[in-house]
Amino acid sequence: MAERVLVVGSGGREHALAWKLAQSPHVKHVFVAPGNAGTADNGKISNSAVPVSDHAAVAQFCRDQDIRLVVVGPEVPLAAGIVDDLTAAGIKCFGPTAKAAQLESSKSFTKAFLDRHEIPTARWKSFTDPKAACAFINSATFPALVVKASGLAAGKGVIVASSKEEACRAVTEIMQDKSFGTAGETVVVEELLEGEEISCLCFSDGVTIAPMPPAQDHKRLMDGDEGPNTGGMGAYSPAPQISKDLLQKIRETVLQKTVDGMRKEGVPYVGVLYAGLMLTKDGPKVLEFNCRFGDPECQVILPLLRSDLYEVMQAVLSRRLASSMPAWREDSAAVTVVMASQGYPGTYPKGLEITGLAKARQLGLEVFHAGTALKDGRVVTSGGRVLTVTAIKEDLPAALQAANLGVAAIHFQGAIFRRDIGHRAIAFLRQSRGLTYKNSGVDIEAGNTLVQKIKPFAAATSRSGCNAELGGFAGLFDLKAAGYRDPILVSGTDGVGTKLKIAQECQKHDTIGQDLVAMCVNDILAQGAEPLFFLDYFACGKLDVDVAQGVIAGIADACRKAGCALLGGETAEMPGMYPPGEYDLAGFAVGAVERGQMLPQLDRITEGDVVIGVASSGVHSNGFSLVRKIVEKSSLDFSSRVGVSGDQTLGELLLTPTKLYSKTLLPVLRSGHVKAYAHITGGGLLENIPRVLPDSLGVVLDALTWKIPEIFCWLHKEGNLSEEEMARTFNCGLGAVLVVQQERAQQVLRDIQGHETAWLIGRVVPLQKGSDSVKVLNLHRALQANRSLCVQSHIQGKIQTGKMKVAVLISGTGTNLEALINSTKKDTSYAQIVLVISNKPGVEGLRKAERAGIPTRVVEHTRYQSRTEFDSAVDKVLEEFSVELICLAGFMRILSGPFVKKWEGKILNIHPSLLPSFKGAHAHKLVLQAGVRVTGCTVHFVAEEVDAGAIIFQEAVPVKLGDTEATLAERVKEAEHRAFPAALQLVASGAVRVGEAGKIYWK
Repeated sequence: MAERVLVVGSGGREHALAWKLAQSPHVKHVFVAPGNAGTADNGKISNSAVPVSDHAAVAQFCRDQDIRLVVVGPEVPLAAGIVDDLTAAGIKCFGPTAKAAQLESSKSFTKAFLDRHEIPTARWKSFTDPKAACAFINSATFPALVVKASGLAAGKGVIVASSKEEACRAVTEIMQDKSFGTAGETVVVEELLEGEEISCLCFSDGVTIAPMPPAQDHKRLMDGDEGPNTGGMGAYSPAPQISKDLLQKIRETVLQKTVDGMRKEGVPYVGVLYAGLMLTKDGPKVLEFNCRFGDPECQVILPLLRSDLYEVMQAVLSRRLASSMPAWREDSAAVTVVMASQGYPGTYPKGLEITGLAKARQLGLEVFHAGTALKDGRVVTSGGRVLTVTAIKEDLPAALQAANLGVAAIHFQGAIFRRDIGHRAIAFLRQSRGLTYKNSGVDIEAGNTLVQKIKPFAAATSRSGCNAELGGFAGLFDLKAAGYRDPILVSGTDGVGTKLKIAQECQKHDTIGQDLVAMCVNDILAQGAEPLFFLDYFACGKLDVDVAQGVIAGIADACRKAGCALLGGETAEMPGMYPPGEYDLAGFAVGAVERGQMLPQLDRITEGDVVIGVASSGVHSNGFSLVRKIVEKSSLDFSSRVGVSGDQTLGELLLTPTKLYSKTLLPVLRSGHVKAYAHITGGGLLENIPRVLPDSLGVVLDALTWKIPEIFCWLHKEGNLSEEEMARTFNCGLGAVLVVQQERAQQVLRDIQGHETAWLIGRVVPLQKGSDSVKVLNLHRALQANRSLCVQSHIQGKIQTGKMKVAVLISGTGTNLEALINSTKKDTSYAQIVLVISNKPGVEGLRKAERAGIPTRVVEHTRYQSRTEFDSAVDKVLEEFSVELICLAGFMRILSGPFVKKWEGKILNIHPSLLPSFKGAHAHKLVLQAGVRVTGCTVHFVAEEVDAGAIIFQEAVPVKLGDTEATLAERVKEAEHRAFPAALQLVASGAVRVGEAGKIYWK
């Protein structure tokens, strides 16, 4: 159902906001308070006289007009707490709270915040005494020539002085002459930065940011950046001076760090964040923050937005921006030119008639009103900046030309405007500069720097037959010098798979190199070959020299341990092939074996031979796609502490490098007593051992004969994996397997145990037709036996301080339970699930809770004579675990009145429709019968009347043509998985609560 929206403000920014919101099919009408002539009775847009400084009056107006969303344009209402007051009144309001808006309303707060969170900015100091400020200006070791009124000054409270004397005069004007009123009671004096100013804005839901195309404002009144400073005489977007790499750097080091910092300080930033930046030779530095769209930046950015602005704002407010990122027009540029009154930014006349507006619109331009009013049916001037003319074209020069044509079509007496908006960008684009390889994203200098840094690592791997010097076209190896008489060359190649993803997420790159080398050299050992030399391939989208150096240093160290030379490699920088921060690896090993010592010796393998298992260090480098999926669905993440002492994270445990067996096992393989060696790599035990056996023979292994590392027990339990899946995917604690004659078994075992942990694990048996080549007995028992040592036991069951303790009540599979678990496992969660109760034994939901390490209880309702007795039993269990909040996730019992009353405001339930519509058990059927086009789900507090409690969170789901109850239920269930965790976090954080008479209150 389409809704009404209120936009607060009266300028060109607010006209642009209303214009964009009115394009949404979800919006029935847009009120603008107080608005201007452009927003007066303009289609779906009209003005309102509600006094925006009276927040109670605004709230009442919203209730009277059934307004579901308020969008705040200017900074003054934000700083005055309009978002706080409307939210407390139960009205959704887009914008930051007053506390969050301090990023704009207090420059001294902002500068201190930037320093606390190591966000780059100019050097500075704040003052309440003008004499101290002037003393600082005269004594500072840097040019302290920028003087700012700390408070809000309508965008004009910054003076950039050309000398120390002028800076001191600015201090006097602001602090003693009160040129900016109370905004100047505190001043910030900061370093004058050199470079180009740029504006980078983003949407933020408090966690996720969605950057907008960068823009550049023009503050000076006249062409050529001459004349006094203004609120802005025009802007353009995107800014071509900002490369994708630089924009990514700004996103990570400024925008995301700011949002993260505010959240860490307990003030989540929700709304639009505007960073005014200076592009210095040392990188981008923050000049200021605005806590809303800029004006005139809003008028060039919003026309480039492809997405529905209303939907984007709702995604921000419901904290689901990550799944609803806005899309932008990437093939267009926008220019907006401000037309101002004669005398601006000083005194100016009002009431002058404006003509030519229709002609400008006929040219395909957007005219956004600012200082305009209606008088006797005519549009007249009523402010300094009167209107903006915006053009969207294929490039900046065309957009500027079109905007200037529009300005020329509009007339009012004494109009002032610039004709050169975007001149710096156009000059940048027209520079005669040939393309370079670096322009395309390949930095040859960085590659050369890397080679110089890794040369010493490679040189350290020199061995007989090779000096391991990098830089030539090819590497050489002298087999005779290495002592070979009649050698067979053996080669192997491999990668590390998605173990790389964990290394990249954990920012731990020093061990992955050993994985790469081990995967290759352990393979060629299967032929009895000694590894002689190694080549690596490192591929990335953008070369990070430090990361690459760390990886290759690990490769070189592993080569040294394996006894092979790092003879060369390839570093491939391929822009666009890999996302930022990601890379891929491949390795190539070449070894040699004397002709008479090759393995496997298939003709010597017979029934009764003994199988020796050599311990792995852990998961090694196979099966990580499954590992990552298990972790994703578990209650842990890669930063979770594990181990008895908690001195290691789960990510670090999984990144334990693959063992290198060449130096320790090669003497044993050359002894003549080993008939076959198998590297337990991809395919696990079941698929690797048959590769070194005759077709007529198989092996029987007993899993109770070797120690299975605890990580495999956790993967088995957490992933609910079958024995076959474990044995086919993972090494299960065995990195290598040897086949030896029974009479030699003990001697070979002792030889191996001098260097590695090893066991006698099985025997070679005849293979019956159609039977499995490898049988692993007692694997489930072995995994169960080690479960007491499991990772799980060391990290679950600990109540995390400061988090709300939650119990989930279920009756079945617990699909929403899984979503709640995944939500609460995150470090940023305000809640922790400490208990799951089911009224039925043996249900899947209990198993999900157990796999997540969450205590479970079964309270069977059939054992109690009444609902009240059953609820009393449940209540005792809840008290035992000090539960503070209850979530009903498919709990198929109606709770008794006394229980609901005791837990009033502390029980959440989810219903598969947009309440209050379609209550009861057959919501999807009722939706389809009613023929409505939109349904969804509702999370609400539980009241005694079914489905009647106060609503916390709703998510809409479209009803598609041809939907059945099953297809509709499936899509609504997906929405439930997002909505229920979101509502839980809102309640646990204290953002929403139930007050007297079941009324909901928002913080």
